[in-house]
Amino acid sequence: MFFEIVSFIFTGLFAGVALYISFVEQPSRLASSPEVALAEWRFSFRRAGILQIVLVSVAVASAIAAYSVGRGVSVLVAGILLGIVMAWTLIVVMPVNRQLLDPARTSSTPDTDVLIKKWGRLHLIRTIAALLSLAELGANIMGLV
Repeated sequence: MFFEIVSFIFTGLFAGVALYISFVEQPSRLASSPEVALAEWRFSFRRAGILQIVLVSVAVASAIAAYSVGRGVSVLVAGILLGIVMAWTLIVVMPVNRQLLDPARTSSTPDTDVLIKKWGRLHLIRTIAALLSLAELGANIMGLV
């Protein structure tokens, strides 16, 4: 049960960070001027990105370890869902990240505001997936699945 609890804790931390970004930071960005929104997104991305990589990596590895010691398929499903979040980030979100991080891009570049809004929608999908994974792990720990 150790690995399952570690996965639950790290998934919960990841989901909490994702919730904060989706429901506090992103709306604040959108309420700001384009200059502030882009500057804040860039600063936040660099700091939050490292944190989220560590959290999701430990959560996935722990879920796989928990499954391998017999904690059930639902733990593996939760780990796979978080693995999909990683893939989603690399395949779908990262191209938007690269555009927003491009040093040639300024707040007056025509589609900057559109990209920041798009990034928020893509990030919300990560948040929902993390919450679903957390719920699956919690249900398994409580013996509901």
